[in-house]
Amino acid sequence: MLQAVGIIAEYNPFHNGHAYQVAMAKRQTGADVVVAAMSGNWVQRGEPALLDKWQRAEAAVAGGVDLVIELPGAAALQPAHLFAQGGVALITAMQCRWLAFGTEHPDMDYRRLMAHLPDDPTTFKRFDQTYASLFQGYLQEQTGITLNLGNDILGFFYALANQRLGDPLELLPLARKGSQHADTTIATDGAYASATAVRRAVLNQDWAQVQSVVPPRTLALVQQGPLVTWEHYWPDLRYLLLSGHVADLRRNYQITEGVEYRLKRAALTSDSFEAFMHAVKTKRYTYTRLQRQAAYLLVQAQPAEMDPEPTYLRVLGYSATGQAYLHQIKKQVTLPLISRADRDWQKGPGEFDDRLGTLRTMLTGIPQDYGRIPVKIADSDRLSRKLP
Repeated sequence: MLQAVGIIAEYNPFHNGHAYQVAMAKRQTGADVVVAAMSGNWVQRGEPALLDKWQRAEAAVAGGVDLVIELPGAAALQPAHLFAQGGVALITAMQCRWLAFGTEHPDMDYRRLMAHLPDDPTTFKRFDQTYASLFQGYLQEQTGITLNLGNDILGFFYALANQRLGDPLELLPLARKGSQHADTTIATDGAYASATAVRRAVLNQDWAQVQSVVPPRTLALVQQGPLVTWEHYWPDLRYLLLSGHVADLRRNYQITEGVEYRLKRAALTSDSFEAFMHAVKTKRYTYTRLQRQAAYLLVQAQPAEMDPEPTYLRVLGYSATGQAYLHQIKKQVTLPLISRADRDWQKGPGEFDDRLGTLRTMLTGIPQDYGRIPVKIADSDRLSRKLP
């Protein structure tokens, strides 16, 4: 009986730190299979993924992951707590025993933090600070624990989501290898870099730097492209904001508190997405939240379709071991396993993800959903990694 460890990821793109995490998760748990719940064509920070979901699944399986399942857009394109909720639910649905995740402080006392959450949700609702700042400040006052680094925050929400599901998963926090999550540069003598730094080097076509911090398959894929950024979508978003009535804009998911007026005004004077972000930024709104709101507007995301709970299991890629695991669990899982998207999926549970994919297809000409089948990587083509 194969045992699986799950990882919730974006792999934007898959780099050496990810490969190290996959190998460590397998070593420390003794798992036979690594299952990744991976964001599709849009990621949690409200950005289009640099490579499409099929290319990223290919890189992940080549880098040591055994099975890649798409984290639906309704969970992937969400604030941290809902992103975590969707990811933990998906990993649980895939019959995984463990959940491994990278964090800056693997010894953090999640139980203590969870025990001090307030009952009143309005505790963190003010207009002079972000929700995240208020949330982190409150927990520090209550527990003395500082929760302000990206992966620590996600780790806490993974633990919280797992607790609320009845603790189906054994949690395995792993110390991050190398640079911090938000570092923007690649060290000249290092084999590890943040995904932020890797993306920057890729867009600058600094291939020597990229080569030092990513596996060979990732390097080949980012050099091949096509690569997509927010700037590619800016003309469409700008037209939508300038031509749309504010009453229509506010019908979209999380377009609240009058932000639609601010977005509309900024679009008039901004000739790039970067300039637009600078124009709308306030103390109340983080860049990440604003990017997600821009994505909701671009794809016309309606509140009713943004439930983070997965309703299907979309297979994007696998190794021979991953395929064997799928065969083992296919009669046990309670959600439909989707290996090929058909018209019923497109018009039904997959409608939102199909819409996200269509946006990318409009730019690249590469179909993202209908008829696509999982990427399979032979064992001979996979990364063999020795851990220190």
